[in-house]
Parts: sequence; structure tokens; C-alpha cells
Amino acid sequence: MERKFTKLTGSILMLSLLAVGFNANAQTSFASGVKLKKETTKQESPAATETKAAAKAQEDTSWKPQRRVWGYAFGDFYYNAHADQNLVEATGVPAAGSRGPEQNYNSVPKYRNAFQFRRIYLGYDYEITKKFKAELLLASEPSANTGVNGATAIQNSDNLVDGKMSFYIKNINIRYRDLWNGTDLVVGEMATPGFAVNEPGTNGPTSLSETTWGYRFIEKTVSDVHKTNSYDIGAALQGTFDPKTKNFGYVLMVGNNTQASLLSATSANTGFYKIFYGDIWGKFLDKHLLVDIYADYVRTGSATATIGGQSHNMLKGFVAYTSSKLSVGVEAYTQKLSNGVTNTTLATPQDATAQALSVWVKGPIVKDKLSFFARYDGYNPDNDYIGTDAYSATPGIFSSYTPVYKEKFITGGLDITPAKNVHFAPNVWYVSYKDQRNSGVAGRIADDHNLVYRMTFYYVFGK
Repeated sequence: MERKFTKLTGSILMLSLLAVGFNANAQTSFASGVKLKKETTKQESPAATETKAAAKAQEDTSWKPQRRVWGYAFGDFYYNAHADQNLVEATGVPAAGSRGPEQNYNSVPKYRNAFQFRRIYLGYDYEITKKFKAELLLASEPSANTGVNGATAIQNSDNLVDGKMSFYIKNINIRYRDLWNGTDLVVGEMATPGFAVNEPGTNGPTSLSETTWGYRFIEKTVSDVHKTNSYDIGAALQGTFDPKTKNFGYVLMVGNNTQASLLSATSANTGFYKIFYGDIWGKFLDKHLLVDIYADYVRTGSATATIGGQSHNMLKGFVAYTSSKLSVGVEAYTQKLSNGVTNTTLATPQDATAQALSVWVKGPIVKDKLSFFARYDGYNPDNDYIGTDAYSATPGIFSSYTPVYKEKFITGGLDITPAKNVHFAPNVWYVSYKDQRNSGVAGRIADDHNLVYRMTFYYVFGK
């Protein structure tokens, strides 16, 4: 009995020890599991922090806002070797019906020589955000005092009353980049697509005629000389059809047709009518062949009750082939001027059609150091002119327009570049005039020309 009790007691004790051991082992395993979970949690927390930190590090920090002051200037030392005989050389006063008023050396006396600035630009570009960019451009484009011994005073937006140079606001606008993919909206005073838009880093064109010609410091493009707006106050869409490659694009713009002038109640067009500009452009053959088609239209109201409604519109084409060895460009336009002239013989207003053709060539002689350029322009202010009659420009078209004189312009020279953005260019500047009136018609002037020798200088800063 005692032995059985002892065995039973031993068995119970053994089971108790096993139960305690199992329980302790389970607790240990559970505690280890809890600890493992806690350790795992502690290990995941830094990983999550690293993930968050990595996400923050991936934010776009590559964009640096542009804050740029820039400018350029060009001018010449010129010598007027031959003056148009329409100028009365004894007094330096132009005769009635002066021709070529839009040309640089109109009314400059023979043998006059001087140092002269023709343009000074001072600009400031400010990127407000990646989407919005503001532009401000001040310009001074002074006119030389053409009177003998400075007797004739010239006052305009670039010349003060005392004859000193002054600045005016030529551009001030804000650009909304990628209003939709590939198209910018520009509002304010800006370059028109006639020939001058050139905004690298935007959706605007950089291959129009002025930029491709590349020698604005020698002479304006033919459509600029004869007064198509190079800038205006308005709104424009400047876009590309292929935003990734930017080989094809367009510009649509509406403006005041006032350029930098404020609205005036005395003008027939300002504040009542708008000018519409349109342009499509393309780059072909690996961007060596440039093609541009431009058009504009504006109604200008009635200058007087007898003249009636006026308007003018231009259609222009530009083609250029550019390469590192030789570049050639051709620009041509036709411009319709409704009620733009008055037939003084018949005393009636009539339409006129102005036409122009410009051909240029340029290329390097010594890479980056010496180049050559040459250009020819032909201009007919009124292709419908009847030689037996006399005509005058009607008010309300262009202040410098005259329908009477055909013009031929030639320039050529060398471009010496001792450093990047510094140019010295000896060149010849020539323009001839041909009166369209037949011999014997009252007021006809014999054909003549201006011949000027120049050393032109041009430098750019801040770009």
C-alpha cells in the first residue's frame, strides 16, 4: 500500500514538474515572440523614416528661377559719301515730298560723318514661378540730328527736347508657360510674329526672319524697314505642334496696332479697331531648312469723311537654308492698302499694293572670328501706280509711307568677332530711289541714291 502511494505521489509530482516546465517554456516562447515582434516593429520604423526621407529627397530641385539683367547696343562711325539730290545740300533741308523717310540716312547731308548709336537695349527677365515669367525691355533708338550744324531739332520717343538720348518701354509682359502642353500665353507689350519673336526656352519661335538673318545691327529686315509692327500691346498664343521636338509651331496674336504708343482720341484706329497677327513656322531637313508664313489684318477706320474706311493686310513668306558653311535666306511680301493713296490728278482715294523681296547670304571665313554677309532688297510701294498720274499717301496708313518711289537696297561687309558677343563690321550701305511718275509729270524727281560707308560696332552683355 505504501509502495503504491509512493508511486502515485511520484507520478503526480512528475506530472506537476512537466506541467510547470511546459508552462514556463510556453511563456518563454510567447515572450520571445512578443519581443521579436517588438524588435521587428522597432526595425521597421527606421525603414519607414528612410522611405519618407527618400520621397522628400525626390522633390524637383533642378529648377532655378531666372533673374537676369541683359542688354546690347550697336551703332556706327559713318561717312555719307553721296546724298540723294532730293536733299538741298546747301541748307541740309529736305525738299518737298522727301523720299525714303523710313531709311537711316534720309536727309543726311553729303560728306556728313559722325559716331552714332542706333539702338541701346536694357532688359530684365524675372521668373516668378516655373509657370510665369515677366519681361521688361527699355529701348533707345535715337535719330541723328540731320540738320547742318545741328540746326534741325529732332524730337521723338528716343530724343529729348535738348537732343539727348532717352529710353522708352518697348516690352513689358507676362508669360504663362504651357497654358496647355506646348502653348504659352503672353499678355502685355511684346514682339509680334512679323519677324522678331525670339524667346529661347519657351514655346515661341526662334527661327523667324530677323533672328535667322542675324545682322539686325547692320539693317532691319525688309518688312521692318517698311513699317510692319515689330512689337505691339495685346495678347498672344505662342505654341508648338510637337512640344518634344519643337519643329513646327504657330503664333496667334491680337493687338492695339499702336506699338508702344498710348491710345489717342485723335487717331482713327486706336481704341476702336484691333490688328490680328498669325504665323506658322516649320523646321525641316534636320532643322537646316526654315519655313515661315505670316499674315496680318487691321481695319483703321476713316481718316476723313471723303476717304472712307481704310484697312491694310500683309501676307509674307520666309525661307532659309542654314549650315555651318553657308546660309541663304529669301523673304517676300505683298501688302494691300485699302484707300491707302489719293490720286491727286483725279482727286479720289484708291487702293495700293506694296511688294518687297529680300535675298541675303552669309557665312564664315575664319570660324568664330571672321564672317561675311551681303543682302539685296527690292521694294515697290505701289504696284498699281499709273505713271501719268500723281499720288500721295492718305492719312491713317503709315506716317512714313509714300507711294511714289521704288527703292533698291544693297549692303555687304565683314563681321570681325574678337570675342564672343563683340562685333566690328566694316560695311557699305546703299539705297537708290526711282520716281514712278513719268517724265513731265509735275513734281517728278530724277533718280538718285544714298551711299554710306560705315564701321559698325555691336556688343551684347548679360546673355
